[in-house]
Amino acid sequence: MNNPLTPDELCTRLSESGIAFQRTDHPAVFTVAETAPHRDAMVGHHTKNLFLKDKKGRLFLVSAEAHARIDLKRLHETLGASGRLSFGSVELLQEKLGVTPGSVTAFAIVNDRDQTVTMVLDANLMTGEDLNFHPLINTATLRIGRDDLLAFLRGTGHEPLIVDLPVPPDGQNG
Repeated sequence: MNNPLTPDELCTRLSESGIAFQRTDHPAVFTVAETAPHRDAMVGHHTKNLFLKDKKGRLFLVSAEAHARIDLKRLHETLGASGRLSFGSVELLQEKLGVTPGSVTAFAIVNDRDQTVTMVLDANLMTGEDLNFHPLINTATLRIGRDDLLAFLRGTGHEPLIVDLPVPPDGQNG
């Protein structure tokens, strides 16, 4: 991969594109649960982001509401993927999106210059409420408007696939 954008370069790109955002710095967080103490200061949807691949090696970056339960056993059907999805390796994540585990974010699509990753947004994020994503690192969060996020994604050449993510049956983890 060419040099991935840094968090500061991402913020500069957003500003130069006329995209408004609010940055909140916080201690490093690696899971949705670890973000809980910091969420009260940040309005809008909080997100979780999954880097997935299918049996044929097709890649997906899935962004959903932080507490969404996603049926990974059925998600491939919704996305038109080949067979069940699995998590992409740390090496593949760094190669394709230029981020490390814990820092996966919709903003990382900016580093997919070859356009090999399909950007997927949960329809539940499209309510009009602001959205919160890490800016390529897990020590900060950017709040951005829905329309600005869509403009950013499209500006990277990635038309997001907006879908209703499948929910696992009761009693099963997602």
